[in-house]
Amino acid sequence: MTVVLPAPVELRRRHVAAAVACHFTAAFAALGLPPYLPRLLAELGDPQARWAGVLYIVPTAATALSAPLWGRLADRYGRKKLLIRAQLGLAVAFLLASQVNSTGSLALVLALQGLLGGTFAATGAYLAAGLDGPRLAKALTAAQASARAALVVAPAAAGLLAAQLDVRDMYALAAAGPLIAAALTLTLPEPGAIKRPKDEDCSTSDSGEPAPSMRFLCGAEAVFVLSTVVTFPYLLPVVAEAWPTASPAVAGMLFALPHVVYLVSASAVLRIVKPRPGLAAGFALIAAGGLAHPLAVSWSSPPILIGGRLLLGAGLTLGLVALAALTARAARGAEPGKLFGTVEAWSKGGAVAAGLIASALSALSGPAAPTLFGAVLALSVVPFVIRSNR
Repeated sequence: MTVVLPAPVELRRRHVAAAVACHFTAAFAALGLPPYLPRLLAELGDPQARWAGVLYIVPTAATALSAPLWGRLADRYGRKKLLIRAQLGLAVAFLLASQVNSTGSLALVLALQGLLGGTFAATGAYLAAGLDGPRLAKALTAAQASARAALVVAPAAAGLLAAQLDVRDMYALAAAGPLIAAALTLTLPEPGAIKRPKDEDCSTSDSGEPAPSMRFLCGAEAVFVLSTVVTFPYLLPVVAEAWPTASPAVAGMLFALPHVVYLVSASAVLRIVKPRPGLAAGFALIAAGGLAHPLAVSWSSPPILIGGRLLLGAGLTLGLVALAALTARAARGAEPGKLFGTVEAWSKGGAVAAGLIASALSALSGPAAPTLFGAVLALSVVPFVIRSNR
């Protein structure tokens, strides 16, 4: 059967702004609720929340498995249609979560959330179909900023709602986010592939530097996510040991600090950074920030902990901006859905590995061990990034 798509157009600034706003709306709903899984599990007969760690990574693992398929379908049937599908899939999963009555049904619904969601990859494919080069890199940086903003704001907003609502009621309310995003996406055009001269070599960028291979891009994405996300799960115990007098509000601010650094500096960094050196520098700063965490615990030093969080934020910013620029280069001549679906699968795979490794290392060597692992891993890949040509 032949699928007839609407006449494609190149995306304009207002289209990009709307797509990024839609991603923030969907991400806000998805990122605010996971911290309350232990409370929901207690209501479902698991007062010790023994399954919380496993359930936390179920949606991520499911997204890793499904993202390549959805990406290929986006290339075939239209990126706008598949973006709306992801948003509606997320809404359906939230509505189903509001009706769960057992741990098993919750696990199934969280798996469906990952299988039916994937809004970041869908947003990236949509943007890449209608943008090119620096404009695409800027749009991807903005989309990543929307995810960071949601990660900072959503848990706090969910905390305010938790004082008034049952967790299942919060899931029902969260479904409004992706539904609003889907309604707004309906008003956007179907983007069209950028037309490029036939004799233009897609293997090099405008600056003459080689575009990254899919293998390099996926590997860099997975290792970057692993080395940063592994520092997240056990930060609060690290804060408790390094800064015993810190209030919960201070601990929350320290958790958000790297993401705030990204929000305030990513646009400026994008204008000046060169992708490969920027990625290498990002890994190096992540290593320095990760090493500061166990030092802060050993010496009970709040200043070292704050410095480590700032270094981690600088590394996060450089690395994510560099990866956005490299992805924009790889998108030239590539099928956007396939590219972003594959990269998303590796990214989510890195996040799943980070959660499992963090749990194992924390149990064996204490809460600062995962950040030390992330630091060593980040430092070890710096030479490979520097030496790689593709």
